Amino acid sequence: MGRFGKLSASGIIVLAAGLSLSGCETNQTLGRSQFLLVDDVALEQSAATAWQEQLKTAKVSKDPVLNKRIQTVGARIAAASGLGASGWEYVLFQDDQPNAFVIPGKKVGINTGLFKVVKNDDQLAAVIGHETAHVLGKHAAERASQQMAAQGVLGAAVGATSGNTQKAISSYGGLGAQLGLLLPYSRKHESEADRIGVDLVAKAGYRPSAAIEVWQNMMALNSGAPPELLSTHPSDKTRIKDLQDYIAAKGYK
Repeated sequence: MGRFGKLSASGIIVLAAGLSLSGCETNQTLGRSQFLLVDDVALEQSAATAWQEQLKTAKVSKDPVLNKRIQTVGARIAAASGLGASGWEYVLFQDDQPNAFVIPGKKVGINTGLFKVVKNDDQLAAVIGHETAHVLGKHAAERASQQMAAQGVLGAAVGATSGNTQKAISSYGGLGAQLGLLLPYSRKHESEADRIGVDLVAKAGYRPSAAIEVWQNMMALNSGAPPELLSTHPSDKTRIKDLQDYIAAKGYK
């Protein structure tokens, strides 16, 4: 982690008070207020550097069928997001772990191992919708802002220039080592992304209930997964129940 000057107890109180006044805004998509010292745009430079490093060091899959699927499904989800269909980059990585991720700058990584639990394009849309929902929810910026405030990284954040903010971001926690802000999302963020992702799936013309199937498949694959309390992610059973309730409440199929 980066090294930063320590703040006195009184300094922390003053900083927290200032940040609470300057860093809160309402996210209409989430329907709640967020603590944001930075936004995704401010994080994109560091994220782009980490993304380029990932492209150099990881094995990119050239599988024509899978690549066509993620490009096609991704384009439909992007169009449904309201963030604009252009500028998104979807890359398939040769990795046996069933995983996908998104970083600021509309960069989406999908492992080939994901297709052990994703059996059709509706299920693929559920995964890409979930990752896109993290962007709509500004979750990366919120997570980074919380970490920065906790460490006193942005002691001069109130009224800071964009240059100072970018300097703090560049110093924060070795972003490259975390693949461009790929610190774990909180359970709250994951649950929000599940719900928003389902909405995107429906809007894009895919089947929302496929999101339930993804987690049923994941649960079957990961029979030895750690207990929910030991993970930042909701357990598969919790996610399935929450998704079932949300889909039923929205009248989705």
